[in-house]
Amino acid sequence: MSSENKMGVLPIPKLILTMSIPPITSMFMQYSYNFVDSAFVAHISENALTAVSLSFPITALMCAFSIGIGVGINVLIARYLGRKEQDNADTVTTLGILIAFICGVILNIGAMFIIKPYFRAFTDNEEIFALCMEYMSVCVFMQVPNMVHIAIQKIIQGTGNMIAPMCFQIAGVLFNLVFDPVLIFGIGIFPKMGIKGAALSTVLGYTLSMILAFYALIGRKQKVRIKIKGFKIQKYMVRDVFVLGFPSFIMNALNSFMVTFANFFLAAYSMTAIAFFGAYYKAQHMIVMTVNGLIQGCLPIMSFSYGAKRFDRLNTTYVYGTVAAGAMMCIGAALLFVFPDEILGLFNASEEMLSLGRKAMKIMALGYAFNGISTMTATYMQSVGKVKISLSINLMRQFTALLPVMFIFSRLWQMDGIWWAFPATETITLIFALFMLKKHIKKHYKNILY
Repeated sequence: MSSENKMGVLPIPKLILTMSIPPITSMFMQYSYNFVDSAFVAHISENALTAVSLSFPITALMCAFSIGIGVGINVLIARYLGRKEQDNADTVTTLGILIAFICGVILNIGAMFIIKPYFRAFTDNEEIFALCMEYMSVCVFMQVPNMVHIAIQKIIQGTGNMIAPMCFQIAGVLFNLVFDPVLIFGIGIFPKMGIKGAALSTVLGYTLSMILAFYALIGRKQKVRIKIKGFKIQKYMVRDVFVLGFPSFIMNALNSFMVTFANFFLAAYSMTAIAFFGAYYKAQHMIVMTVNGLIQGCLPIMSFSYGAKRFDRLNTTYVYGTVAAGAMMCIGAALLFVFPDEILGLFNASEEMLSLGRKAMKIMALGYAFNGISTMTATYMQSVGKVKISLSINLMRQFTALLPVMFIFSRLWQMDGIWWAFPATETITLIFALFMLKKHIKKHYKNILY
C-alpha cells in the first residue's frame, strides 16, 4: 500500500507542497463566504455590517462543528490507510457521512432556537436586531450541506487526494460570489432581497458544494468508498471521530467564543467598534484559516507517518510545516500593516471606523507569526495522540489566556488594551507550546530530526 500512497514515499517538502496547496486554496475559499457577505452587505448600511458581524460567532461555531468532525474522520482514515486496513477506512467513510448529517440536523434546529435571545443580549437597536434575525433565520439552513460537504472533503483528503475537495469548494464559493450581489441588490430577473439575499446565497453555495462532493466520492474512483453491505456502526469509531476532531473543533469554536466576548467588551465603546472588529476579523480569519489549509495538508501526513511508525517523516513534516506556517502568517501581517485603508475600504468603512481601525489592525497583527508556530505545534500533538496538550494550546490562545489578558488590558488602556491583548496572548501561548514540545521530544526522541 505504501508504494501506492504518496504519503509514504514522496520527499517531505514536495509532499507538503502537493498536499497543502489544494486545502490552502480550499480554506481561503471556505472563509471567503463571510468575507464576501460582509463586503457586499456593508454597502447596504453600517448597521447591516454590524448585523453580519454579530452573526459571525454563530456561523463560525456551526463551521467549527463541521471542521471538527471532518478532521476526526480525516485523521482516522489516514491512520487506517497507513496501517493498510482498507475495510476500516471504508467503514469510517460511511460512518463519517452519517454522523455529519445527523449532527447537521441537530445543530440546525438548535440554532433556530438560540438566535433571538443571543442577539437581544448584544443590542437594543431595533434596526440592527431585525437585520440580525433576517440574516440568521436563513443562514442557519447552511449547516446540513456545510457539515456533509466538509465531511466528504476530509474523507477524500485523508486518502491523499487534495484536488477534488478544492474543486467542489471553489464551485460553491464562486456561486456565492456571483449571487451575493445579485440577490442582495436585485439584478436582472432576481428580486432585491437585501441582507436576506446574502444569507440565501451562502446556503445555496454550500448546497452546490455538497452535491459536487457526493459526485466526487461516488462518481469518481477514490481510495475509499461508501460501505453498504456489511456496514455496522462501530461505537469505538464514533468515539474516535469525536475525540480526534475535538482539538480542531475547539480551535475553530474558540474563534466564535472569542469574538462573542470581544463584542461584549467593545459594546461598551460603540457599535462602530463592533462593526470594525467584525470586518477586521473576516480579513484576519481568511489569513489564519488559509494557514489552517497548510495544517490540513500536514495533518494527514503526520497521522499517516505515525500510524506507519515512520517517526522520521512525522517530525520532519512538523519542522517544514512550522517554517511555512510562520512565513505565511508574517506575509498576512505585512498586508495588514501596509494596506489597512484598502482592506477596510472593502467594507465601505466610515471615517470613524478607519480612524480606530488603522491602529488596531497593526497592533493585532504583531502576534501573527507566533500564531503559526504554536498552531502547527498543536497539530503535531494532535497527530501523535496528545489530544490534551493540543487542546490546551488552542484553549490558551482563544480563551484561558486571552480573556483574562483582555479584561486586565481593557481596564488599564481602555479600547487599545483590547487590541494589545491579542499579541500578548500569542506570546504567552507560543512559550507554553514550545515548552510542551520540548518536554515531548525529550521523552520520546533524541532529536526532532533524524
